[in-house]
Amino acid sequence: MDTIVANSTLLWLGLAVGAAFGAIAQKTHFCTMGAVGDIVNMGDWTRMRMWLLAIGVAILGAAGLEAAGLINLANSIYRSASFTWLSYLIGGACFGIGMVLASGCGGKTLIRIGGGNLKSLVVFIVLGLVAYMTMRGVFGVFRVSVLDKVALTFPNGQGLPALLAGLGLAPAMAFWLPVLALGGGLTVFALMRKDFWTLDSLLGGIGVGLVIVAGWYVTGHVGYVAEHPDTLQEAFIATNSGRMESLSFVAPQAYTLEWLMLWSDSTRTMSFGIATALGVILGAWASALATGTFRWEGFASVEDTANHLLGAALMGFGGVTAMGCTVGQGISGVSTLALGSIVTFGAIVAGAAAALKYQYWRLMREG
Repeated sequence: MDTIVANSTLLWLGLAVGAAFGAIAQKTHFCTMGAVGDIVNMGDWTRMRMWLLAIGVAILGAAGLEAAGLINLANSIYRSASFTWLSYLIGGACFGIGMVLASGCGGKTLIRIGGGNLKSLVVFIVLGLVAYMTMRGVFGVFRVSVLDKVALTFPNGQGLPALLAGLGLAPAMAFWLPVLALGGGLTVFALMRKDFWTLDSLLGGIGVGLVIVAGWYVTGHVGYVAEHPDTLQEAFIATNSGRMESLSFVAPQAYTLEWLMLWSDSTRTMSFGIATALGVILGAWASALATGTFRWEGFASVEDTANHLLGAALMGFGGVTAMGCTVGQGISGVSTLALGSIVTFGAIVAGAAAALKYQYWRLMREG
């Protein structure tokens, strides 16, 4: 395989996958922070059902690819042997609180940029900077030496199929039981309400889920090299982690800033994650123009500015610490049936709900 040609192909496909996500999410108002907010403030589960449907479709689709022998989800970062539960909980909670303060998660930030929101451009820069500091800088020292050391080890990985197989279930049963229980269960739960059956709700849930599956196929199958000509080992082309990836929007924002700042450094090249981040902005921009919803928007006050800056910092730290965001862990990670992704999903929702309730309490007190 010509790795140069393969690299270019992966980047164009990444751009397309990101653009599809951006266009779908902008058109359907797919928003994970909004999903939690609708429940807390109004008791409306519509957008949460959209999020859960996306997870269900992603689980079923990823399992289908694996069952067909096209990908191996064990090659993702989510099924690692180290179950860093404290990092999942603290990182997820920080991210959940941060996305409330910043008016949306990492993915929503990119979508808002495409829609003309200048506040989100500031969030993007701060989120990327703090994320990089948490990966390799001063916050990274604390993360690695304190949080990540509190962990359990699962020799066969933390994927639910491997854990069930370790309990004595037959391999086929251990594989399909969590796939059908979680993937099928979430899909049925989302679709059981007839008032959910609108074009936007179905497009948002099914469309986002299929985009995640497409990401796994692109990096895990198209980008897979059994024997790289330089290392003579298996490799996954054009990914920052060196492993198969799907959509995630915290570390890729940090890598995007690094790529832009060190453009002349030939060792810094575009990756699948960077391409998807740029694709989300382009897709959301195109959708906003097509639907007439493109609007320039700036900060309303000093408090508004402070909230977005703090929220961006919390998302940058929390997203890296928890190894993903509402999309990275909440959909891509959960689609691999990794136990850590499920824990992080719960921590993000809990953090967001707590922040929303605090905002509501404060609003009532001031009123």
